[in-house]
Amino acid sequence: SVDCSFSRGVCDWKQDADDDFDWNPADRDRGDGYYMAVPAFVGHKKDMGRLKLLLTDLRPKSSYCLIFSYRLAGERVGKLRVFLANKKPAPVWEQNKGKDERWRTGKIEIFQGAETTNSVTFESERGKGKTGEIGVDNVVLISGLCPED
Repeated sequence: SVDCSFSRGVCDWKQDADDDFDWNPADRDRGDGYYMAVPAFVGHKKDMGRLKLLLTDLRPKSSYCLIFSYRLAGERVGKLRVFLANKKPAPVWEQNKGKDERWRTGKIEIFQGAETTNSVTFESERGKGKTGEIGVDNVVLISGLCPED
């Protein structure tokens, strides 16, 4: 498995230069490193911020599982979407509100055909809310299918 977490991961993360705002590091509650976040008050409604994970050395005709922690905290905070490069422009995963402020786990299956996926993009869309944040943490890429819960 490949650790792509932000504090100590080995992966290549890039801010999108053509979006409306950047994701920013935020300190974890327990003080062990940081996660990436977009506060609710950044930008205008419908503005987008994209954080791209560049994937190299994925084997063709293989399966991978991307596992990550995410949080949508606050009333009408917005949407979090995940896109895979080389796929249709539709998101492969989307969440638009949290039941509470807790962190949850997201999983995405990545099937490599002859065309290999070379990046995964986490996109935050600003909502109407003025408080809270959208956060992503603990991103890990493992070989094989996603484990059942």
